[in-house]
Amino acid sequence: MVALAPHTSNWDFVVAMPFILALKLKASWLMKKEAFFFPFKGLFMALGGIPTDRSAAGGMAKQVANQFKKNEKMWVALTPEGTRKKATKWKNGFLRIAHAADVPVLLIAWDFPTKRICIDSLYRTTGNFEVDMQEVQRRFSKYRGRNPENQTELVGSE
Repeated sequence: MVALAPHTSNWDFVVAMPFILALKLKASWLMKKEAFFFPFKGLFMALGGIPTDRSAAGGMAKQVANQFKKNEKMWVALTPEGTRKKATKWKNGFLRIAHAADVPVLLIAWDFPTKRICIDSLYRTTGNFEVDMQEVQRRFSKYRGRNPENQTELVGSE
């Protein structure tokens, strides 16, 4: 499981994809189904995109966790904010997926002021997602996105 933050701009995707391709990783990532329209649908699918219905809550974490259990080698990348806009809280789905699949979370940040992609650390979930979220946010707090005004105040999860 990979958590990518901060996510404040469409440029995050543009910077992340060449990085992923250069490492020759076959990574999957979740994106709202509305973004999968012509002419981008085929490209997004080829790059590992998985369209998701954000109105159908609950079952997504179990579905992705089951995929981890079926695949010996799998990378799934998520942005905990769930949006490029300022969010009041981060989504904890990435923690629930990692815990259910018994895989660690690799924390990766694009620190815009320094123009660096930072592989921060691995985090193993405890099952207490509030504590887990606070620790993950603490680790990400040193990084700044392209649009810092859109960056979430790091205080909890939903």
